[in-house]
Amino acid sequence: MSEFETEKKELFDAMVAYNKANLLATVDKARSAGMDPLAIIEVLGTGMTEVGVRFERGKLFLPHVLSAADAMTAAVKVLEADLPKEAASSKIASVVMGTVEGDVHDIGKSIVSTLLQCAGFDVHDLGRDVPIPKFINEIKNGCTMIGMSSLMTTSMVVQRDAIEKLKEEGLRDSVKVLVGGAPATQAWADKIGADGYGENANDAVQVALALAKK
Repeated sequence: MSEFETEKKELFDAMVAYNKANLLATVDKARSAGMDPLAIIEVLGTGMTEVGVRFERGKLFLPHVLSAADAMTAAVKVLEADLPKEAASSKIASVVMGTVEGDVHDIGKSIVSTLLQCAGFDVHDLGRDVPIPKFINEIKNGCTMIGMSSLMTTSMVVQRDAIEKLKEEGLRDSVKVLVGGAPATQAWADKIGADGYGENANDAVQVALALAKK
């Protein structure tokens, strides 16, 4: 059994159970055992992704997801005190997140936003049904990465239109574009000229981290 395997399982189970008090107690136990705070956050992120999967499958409902997100936010706040000062204070990149105009699905995008914050990004989450000019405005105000979610085939084209608008504004070369959502694929991302595609929340964070280094 690898190091901290028991703690990792307990953390994952507590995250999926979406009980704040229980999660905080489990986090405290893992800290006391000497588990690295970033490793703890990574496990919580995996658990939060599982919450999203269960929500999409109808096994959990919106109040459960909101409770899980609240619990994770509280846990990360506790762990911030254990992070190296440079990790806690310096942000990897500023990213604007949103579900594109014409689409009101919000949960998956919100989970990615939470995980990006935990990974060290400065996240500007615009919510759902976001028109292209709002994304553009955030880029003009300093964001260097844009994450656009679309859960419907009818709204996917907005991701393409946003990239074209970035080109028109002369901003395309200064920003990394990440797309995701149920109908999106790597082939779609390639077709519209996006820089990256996230199949799920954890994958999206890894892609964002890689893009931030380029």
